[in-house]
Amino acid sequence: MAGRETGSTGEHAAQEYAIQQLKSAGVEPAGVNGFYQPVKFVSRKIVESDSGLTLVRDGKREPIAIGDEAIISARVMPVPRVQAGLVFVGYGLRIPESNYDDFAGLDIKGKLVVIISGSPAGVPGAVASHYQTLAERWKALKSVGAVGMITIMNPALVETPWERTALNRNHPAMDLDYPEFKETEGEQLSLYVNPAHAERLFTGSGHTFSEIAGLAKQHKPLPRFPLRVSIDAKTKVESKQIESANIVGKLPGSDPALKDEYVVLSAHLDHLGIAEPVNGDRIYNGAMDNGSGSALLLDLAASLRKDPAKLRRSVLFVLVTGEEKGLLGSKYFAAHPTVPIRSMVADINVDMFLPIIPLKVLTVYGLAESDLGQRVKEAAQSVGVPVQPDPEPQRNIFIRSDQYNFIRHGIPSLMIDVGAVKDSPEEATLREWRHTRYHAPSDDVNQPVNLETEAKYEEVIRRLLISVADDDHRPEWKPDSFFKRYAQ
Repeated sequence: MAGRETGSTGEHAAQEYAIQQLKSAGVEPAGVNGFYQPVKFVSRKIVESDSGLTLVRDGKREPIAIGDEAIISARVMPVPRVQAGLVFVGYGLRIPESNYDDFAGLDIKGKLVVIISGSPAGVPGAVASHYQTLAERWKALKSVGAVGMITIMNPALVETPWERTALNRNHPAMDLDYPEFKETEGEQLSLYVNPAHAERLFTGSGHTFSEIAGLAKQHKPLPRFPLRVSIDAKTKVESKQIESANIVGKLPGSDPALKDEYVVLSAHLDHLGIAEPVNGDRIYNGAMDNGSGSALLLDLAASLRKDPAKLRRSVLFVLVTGEEKGLLGSKYFAAHPTVPIRSMVADINVDMFLPIIPLKVLTVYGLAESDLGQRVKEAAQSVGVPVQPDPEPQRNIFIRSDQYNFIRHGIPSLMIDVGAVKDSPEEATLREWRHTRYHAPSDDVNQPVNLETEAKYEEVIRRLLISVADDDHRPEWKPDSFFKRYAQ
């Protein structure tokens, strides 16, 4: 479907196909307009021919090559001109629960802060990820008077080569086109810097980027200090309005007391569309990301209809749009659900679960946050598969898919992926996939798929969903979960 870019004709065709599949599975419409929940976006693209970045050092101007050395992010709406000094603030985090503050004692007013991606040791992974979202970052930066942020990708955490990141900068960025979602109002500039060229920022500061990267690789505390350079940024942005939709359907439950409660099964239908070619191919197919999750959702809808077990609670199937633009479709749905917010007892999210290796372990994001963790353990053990928590919390997967928006509205949620044991051949295969196929045209239907893994994974999701739907008790947050606060 031409890569299913948010708001494209290809995405709309995929949505119509999904609706036909849901109808044939006996799923009823539960959107605003039938199965559709319309969502409005503003699309932004940097006009690079009318934009420029310059490093100013001791009055001398040094051009920064857009693409090769740095990228201007359009996720944050830049102002036309920014001239500001730079301050390196380590990981750039303020985490009150861990008594951690990278901004304490620094003069940041009117400056751009420079950070390296990652977080310090000792902070729980899910909590550290939460404070690295755009909204939470800007809250902290705004409070200390910063005008924007420059992110240097931590070489130890990079999963997509810079060359492909630079290529993908031409995909349009999007935001929800509603006043209530303006979470970065006042932020003037957001840049990403190629770590291979980051040393330029640190010249004359008494520190080197290689020193910083070495400490960040070990999640150690980082020094914080002013940099001896400033940035002069000129930016032009093309904007336009886009419309898409979430697809929402329900399979009614059978229990009079529980049928008005829902177990949500979510997956994103969008991907990156058509963009710069890689090896001559311009279609970013998104077979694993997230054709795999969308297909599983549709297949489960069909299998649940055939299953003789009558589910007590209803199941809500939610195929969201705009995930690749920053979890935007699920953000809108969680804020404006088509069923009462408290009627959704759990969200099970399926995103790029990578059935490309033998299934020896499942990785569960959010395993320790609610009693859904115990339920998924039991479902997995019933088919002979162990589970593990996120082995690489620094990659922030916990906040990078749609379950996070359900969590932010108090709904216990999980995402489950095919995992690998540390230092195993399977781990190497998954890492290689992220390096070569993730957000590339080669994420297509010609790649090898382990059908036994796919079938067993789907059976785990199915058993977990049935367990939650049929249990007398709603899933609950653990008393010590950071995210329990959103259910209050």
